[in-house]
Amino acid sequence: MTHDPLPHLGPVDHIGIAVADLEAGKRLYGEIFGLRLVFEEDVPTERVRVAAFDGGGLRLELLASTDPDGPIGRFIAKRGEGIHHVCYRVDDVATVLAALKAAGLTTLDDAPRPGAGGCRVAFIHPKSAGGVLVEISQPPAEGGHA
Repeated sequence: MTHDPLPHLGPVDHIGIAVADLEAGKRLYGEIFGLRLVFEEDVPTERVRVAAFDGGGLRLELLASTDPDGPIGRFIAKRGEGIHHVCYRVDDVATVLAALKAAGLTTLDDAPRPGAGGCRVAFIHPKSAGGVLVEISQPPAEGGHA
């Protein structure tokens, strides 16, 4: 029995880093490490404020919780600050999500949702991805920060 090949994930788009204090994180990555701030915005659906830095072809997104009961707030309470997820760019997040689910992977989303920079995103549960929370992200058709 043969299976249709899964859509390939694109290049790594960004690494999400959970921080307790966004201003301290911005000082570290911007002033001390010398990276350029690309954008900063709230993502209400995730209850997070994002400060994204140009890491030389790979964006680094600092994620600060706006709600202690939000995903990043819970992550920091349980694990402390650090790498939260790896994000891969895809052309069609809905198609890739459906294919990953059909392949038996456990996802955190049944459908794409809004993400930072106008992207549409979905997440793969760490138990299906070698212990890593994986985000798949479709850049906006026009504009945005992708």
